[in-house]
Amino acid sequence: MAVVVRFAPSPTGYLHIGSARTALFNWLFARHYQGKFLLRIEDTDRARSTPQAVQAIFDSLNWLGLTWDEEPVYQFSRAERHAQIARQLLAEGKAYYCYCTPDELAEMREQARALGLPPRYNGRWRDQDPSKARPGVAPVIRFKAPQVGQTVIADHVQGTVRLDNSQLDDMVLLRADGTPTYMLSVVVDDHDMGITHIIRGDDHLTNAFRQWHLYQACGWKVPEFAHIPLIHGSDGAKLSKRHGALGAEHYRDMGFLPEAMRNYLLRLGWSHGDDEIITTEQAIAWFDLTAIGRSPARFDVVKLTHLNAHYLKNSDNAHLVGLIIPWLEKQGRLLTPLVEKRLLLGMGGLKERAKTLIELAENCLFYFDVQPFDDKALALLTPQNRHYVKTVADLFQDLKTFDADTLEQTVRGVALNLDVKMGAVAQALRVAITGRTISPGLFDIMAILGQEETLDRLQRF
Repeated sequence: MAVVVRFAPSPTGYLHIGSARTALFNWLFARHYQGKFLLRIEDTDRARSTPQAVQAIFDSLNWLGLTWDEEPVYQFSRAERHAQIARQLLAEGKAYYCYCTPDELAEMREQARALGLPPRYNGRWRDQDPSKARPGVAPVIRFKAPQVGQTVIADHVQGTVRLDNSQLDDMVLLRADGTPTYMLSVVVDDHDMGITHIIRGDDHLTNAFRQWHLYQACGWKVPEFAHIPLIHGSDGAKLSKRHGALGAEHYRDMGFLPEAMRNYLLRLGWSHGDDEIITTEQAIAWFDLTAIGRSPARFDVVKLTHLNAHYLKNSDNAHLVGLIIPWLEKQGRLLTPLVEKRLLLGMGGLKERAKTLIELAENCLFYFDVQPFDDKALALLTPQNRHYVKTVADLFQDLKTFDADTLEQTVRGVALNLDVKMGAVAQALRVAITGRTISPGLFDIMAILGQEETLDRLQRF
């Protein structure tokens, strides 16, 4: 059996980080088994679904590298197909018209609560003759759920799960206005799309029992289920914005790499021994549903940031330059061929000290020009430091070779002659060159800037 999975977000906002992990697990499962990863936009909530939100989902998935294999399916456009199935079940006696008014349903729920029962529909119209309905009441179509026995589902993550059928109510399939409900639409779409495995959050586990019976009533094969635990915050509480529950595009804008985000999301609830750094190729080769844990994973922005730093350090220099160009351009920085060359040569030192692309971009600004001195740098604008810098600049003017080793030996000679520590002279030079007290290797920076630019900065200091 060829594996076909789907990711089915509702376009009512950004792509939540938990949804991004669900998409990743589906994508990896499909790639592992050389199957298909399909995308369905569940846009039946017309009041909240927007084209902007749909595009945000596309952009986030593309940024994460989770490409889908066929054109996206839009659920709203298939409403008539969903309604057709509801009417078919009605004709086969597996569903029925319910003429309860909103007030009657509210009264029904209140009575159930008074008896300590779940507030739900009591099946009033299950066996009644529609001719007894009051005139003018538009009916809904309800599914005839089984009332005895148990529903048993073999879930790839949760194991064998059971529900007494007495807990199932007769869910609405078609509303009074003729629009299908979520429960019906999902089952019809999954069947029509040929979905073999449904991998989703365990908040949908209760839905699975109802959907299982709907598959049976339609005479369709039930897909295999895998309900993955939700993600919690680092403190174990429900994930919220204070824990970092932002959209995937927010992490992109914060300077995280997609490969780092994929690696981090993969490890939220899935494991492969003690491996922490897992490439996408390894993830595809190793991924299976059996390694997903049953306990909620904990989202930790600090751990994500550390992982991102690892990926930055191991990324290609030219690739990183390309990634920070848009941010630099937003800051009004013109990337001339000369500056681009400097960034390529200096990226090895820059990426060692950055945790995000934003930090990387901010840390490279001295390759454009000396940055306005921060408070720590201003404290080093002393006559003594000016003297150190002038002494070094005078020697640099006469150098025939301007590489890092030569520059370091020259500065060491100055420190020895002035009888001061090498660090004192180097720190004065660092401030003169970069405007900061912390930077990548000073002598590498000066060699990359070249003799003319370095002397200009030292003389200005």
